[in-house]
Amino acid sequence: MNTYIKLYLLLVRTSIRSRMQYRFNFAFGTILAAFIQLSEFLMIAIVLAKFGAVRGWSVHEVGYLFAVMTLSKMLYRTFADEVHHLERYLVEGELDQLLTKPLPVLLSLMPRGFRLMPGELLQGGGILAWALGAMLAGGQVTWWAVPQTLFAVLTGAVVLFAIGLATATCGFWTTRISMLQNMTEDAAQTAARYPLTLYPGWMSGLLLTALPVGLVNYVPALYILRGELGAWVFPLLAAAACLAVLLALRFWKFGISKYQSTGS
Repeated sequence: MNTYIKLYLLLVRTSIRSRMQYRFNFAFGTILAAFIQLSEFLMIAIVLAKFGAVRGWSVHEVGYLFAVMTLSKMLYRTFADEVHHLERYLVEGELDQLLTKPLPVLLSLMPRGFRLMPGELLQGGGILAWALGAMLAGGQVTWWAVPQTLFAVLTGAVVLFAIGLATATCGFWTTRISMLQNMTEDAAQTAARYPLTLYPGWMSGLLLTALPVGLVNYVPALYILRGELGAWVFPLLAAAACLAVLLALRFWKFGISKYQSTGS
């Protein structure tokens, strides 16, 4: 186990070093990512400023949902971005190279694209600080909301990783997975930036079970911001994150066993 950890950290350092060779591109990409993410939320904020609230959710509460999703996605894509890009490995035959390495395939894959995402961190952290600050000042939440939110971000990252890994595993049969990722990751995460009460019952149920992105931000927000549900939400989130990642890992292991080499 210690050997695996040392090799993993070595691969992470190598990936960071290679990315930092182009510092201008890194800095420009950081600014651009922060601007794009901020502009997305500003569009939401403008609509909420005009109508006041959406199904009883204030602009600060929606900002909280947006920020928690952004930060959870940032953590997932920082440590496992190459899982999201498995299609390239399948199409170009690069996965065959990983199968010959001493590390498990997933452990070899994840650090190859270790991705620093300061733009998303600044944008998500800034919106979260603004939203929680306003709700703290208004007495809606207490300082306990801060550690509770950090816990939600961590468990949310695990849930998003599990969804991403399960989606990527489908590529062992289909090869092309970008269209599937548009539904299971991109569209689902975008939908969960808003209160799930906006959607029909079947859709909100889907976003809490089969594609459980609602567990990332909506469910913890019900307790942290609104006092609904109960403190049992946190062990539920931890258990759901563990179950999701275990199921995804089992599916991944099964998919690897069915992988057909490109022969290139």
